[in-house]
Amino acid sequence: MSAPASVLLALDVHYAPSGGAVAAGVAFEAWTTEAPSAEFVVGIETPHAYEPGAFYKRELPCLLRALEAYERRPAAGRADAAIAAIATIVVDGYVDLDAHGRPGLGRRLFEALHGRIAVLGVAKTAFAGIDPTHAVLRGDSARPLYVTAAGLELDAAKRAVVSMHGPHRIPTLLKRVDRLARTGIARTT
Repeated sequence: MSAPASVLLALDVHYAPSGGAVAAGVAFEAWTTEAPSAEFVVGIETPHAYEPGAFYKRELPCLLRALEAYERRPAAGRADAAIAAIATIVVDGYVDLDAHGRPGLGRRLFEALHGRIAVLGVAKTAFAGIDPTHAVLRGDSARPLYVTAAGLELDAAKRAVVSMHGPHRIPTLLKRVDRLARTGIARTT
């Protein structure tokens, strides 16, 4: 049996007003891919309460649950197929919050995975302390996305985000994982 191909995985979490959460994931084979090779959702009954300045305490356990769900799913519907190795995880947010390495959600995820999987953060708004070199423009948008990464050089991470499928500011598959999590929340409330 040959070694499994590596995949990219975008993860997102949304919280229900009732207190539950849904973590969603979209797996894809290349940065330019238009459609996912797999997608999944995980309901989380009692996520950690929001704590100002410690967002990762709420979000990180949800992302780890999503990774567990991805690893348990039957690959391509075949029980004997190996689950592809994850090369990079894309999160909605920051890996580092400033040039001094103040950890954001992505850094906490990278550390929880013992640095075995690269983590790329894509944020929609600028965070105080983020250098303008993290900004990328996509499509015709004048509003940048902010890219940070661990286990992947910044320039390579920025090129990856720019190359992702879709003509607009937000790449197709990042919109899809967001919608999947939101749809999952709608079903649980």
